[in-house]
Amino acid sequence: MDQIRIEGLEVRCVVGVYPRERTEPQRLVVDLTLELDTRAAAERESLAHTIDYAACAREVAFLLEHGRFRMLETAAHALARYLLAPPARDSRRSRLSRVRIELTKPEALNHRASPRLIIDRTAEDAHFVVERKPFGTVDILHETRDVGIYRLNLAPGGTIPLHVHRVMDEAELVLTDGLLCQKKPIASGTVHHWPKETPHLYENPTPRWQSILCVDAPRFIESDEIEVEGEPAHVPAEKRWIP
Repeated sequence: MDQIRIEGLEVRCVVGVYPRERTEPQRLVVDLTLELDTRAAAERESLAHTIDYAACAREVAFLLEHGRFRMLETAAHALARYLLAPPARDSRRSRLSRVRIELTKPEALNHRASPRLIIDRTAEDAHFVVERKPFGTVDILHETRDVGIYRLNLAPGGTIPLHVHRVMDEAELVLTDGLLCQKKPIASGTVHHWPKETPHLYENPTPRWQSILCVDAPRFIESDEIEVEGEPAHVPAEKRWIP
């Protein structure tokens, strides 16, 4: 298989089991090896037949920044499950056959040494549940006691109605172009962190499926998806990833 490598991706995130590591973000260096067949991309010169490494890097960084993992092993496992999952419906990318993920914590041993975890997974290792919702589907990619990672897929005309959370912290990365967020167009790569009690909604006015990557802490609580009336709140985007 051909390989695409993303090397030296630096992210500051909460990862670790010790008290200091639960409150202070630390530097994590990510190296990815993505295996797939790139012949169709070479012949057709289209990102739909390969992996957009800019999009891949921002999605990995988003998951690490918001996942607040207790173990490097958990972080690597969650990343592998996401990367190896079949592409979302109507998305423009190929499916990976294998991933190698290396996570290094340069500051963990007071700069005396750099602990590194390396895992190797294949597409056969990627199993997840798909739930049907009124707006489309939800891919349950990873769940622990602390966090849940989900891909929300809005069908054409689908709407995630205005709602708030009172228990969960929620961060979302828009994966596609065409959605409305808070009744306004929102570009792919936009990240929102929704404070508790903040009314928010998404709408898909397009004829294509649209997707959002969501991190909930703790993992999703159905009773905490509380529909409300009124107008959506004005919440500036946390960031906009530019490829």
